[in-house]
Amino acid sequence: MSGTTQLTHMSQTAQRKEARTVILSSYLGSTIEFYDFLLYATAAAVAFPTVFFAGADPWAGAVEAYATFAAGYLARPLGGVIFGHFGDRIGRKGMLIVSMTVMGLASAAIGLVPGANVIGSWGAVILVLLRVLQGIAVGGEWGGAALMALEHSDPKRRGFAASFVNAGAPTGAFLGTVMMGLVSALPRADFLAWGWRVPFLLSLALLVVGLFVRLRVSESPIFAAAIAAEVKEAQNTAVKRKVPLFEVLRRPKALVFVMLAGAAGFGLQVSLSTFAVTYAVSKGAPQQGVLYAFAGASVLSIGIVLLGGRISDRFGRRPVMIAGLVLFVAYLFPMFALLGSGNAWLVFLAFTLALMFHSTLYGPFAAFVSEQFGTTSRYTGAALGYQLATLIGGGFTPGIVGSLYKESGLSVGAVVGFLAALSLVSAVFILVTRESKDNDLTTVR
Repeated sequence: MSGTTQLTHMSQTAQRKEARTVILSSYLGSTIEFYDFLLYATAAAVAFPTVFFAGADPWAGAVEAYATFAAGYLARPLGGVIFGHFGDRIGRKGMLIVSMTVMGLASAAIGLVPGANVIGSWGAVILVLLRVLQGIAVGGEWGGAALMALEHSDPKRRGFAASFVNAGAPTGAFLGTVMMGLVSALPRADFLAWGWRVPFLLSLALLVVGLFVRLRVSESPIFAAAIAAEVKEAQNTAVKRKVPLFEVLRRPKALVFVMLAGAAGFGLQVSLSTFAVTYAVSKGAPQQGVLYAFAGASVLSIGIVLLGGRISDRFGRRPVMIAGLVLFVAYLFPMFALLGSGNAWLVFLAFTLALMFHSTLYGPFAAFVSEQFGTTSRYTGAALGYQLATLIGGGFTPGIVGSLYKESGLSVGAVVGFLAALSLVSAVFILVTRESKDNDLTTVR
């Protein structure tokens, strides 16, 4: 083997090793971020209505708790813009370290907020402010993690590589739900007094682990090459470097399409972790059993997320995502029948099938969004598009479905109708968005 050939071989081997390290880092980082973010969803279903909205009707308290939950989704697009701008200007890696730090500290602080019996409504106010910080942090996290995995990977395996970032969501949901399930075993008074706070305080330990992993990865090679070329062009032509947000907004079609294409996925996802949990408990299933059922189903769905991303590398992002949506909508009425059975095992079956269908949709979504934008505005475009989808689909859905259920006399028909309509909108925009699996990521558009 010649020296040149050996160097090339070693270079390719090193690149593959680095790609695996980056994908692992993105998966672990996303897991930690979503543990913190989705832990709030579980707490909003089982603890916050009593701790921060004492005295309210049980379903009215749940709706109020879901409103504070929405604050995080309102902040996520802002996080996408802030972290996306600097991620496209100075690098992905540094922004990921900052986003993780903000999330960990905000989540731990939630575990220290006094309840309504101590400081009245100020507890809810502080909760909203910390939720906003969580939203800003996760708004910056997803885009950077997805792009690091995508831009380090083999072009023919981008969907699979990026799906590891989305696999962090069910993994984080599993960890958070298990932790909340464990403390739910406490006597009810102890759980409401201090037990629910423990999983939030553990965020500090997860933060240390996450930062250790994040500091060991290198910057995206595609980004580094693109930014060097852009800087050189600006120097030679005396033209200022472009502002990433302006580049995205100058051609807003991609942003609007991915935002609406992804809305239903987040609406369905968050309905499972909030309304479905509350609904199953209200129908007689034990709270701890419901939480463990959701946690177990989340673990099983991780493989389906990765499988969905892998299949999309062969058949395209759009067909796989449409299939997941259609299956989930067809399953909605049977799902609520299982959730309302009062039996923890049937509730587990309900969550397992629901998350299986959802994961088919969710697996290709990271690549689908990121591939729509050019390299030097990709962090901003992907993060903003993804976070606007979470805002529209996920931010208000728990409050809407909770209100629809309450106002309809505790009937799930209106809830199913709303989720089906949201899914139809997303299906249309998935179909009209261009297929992206063969896009050249090195092209600066």
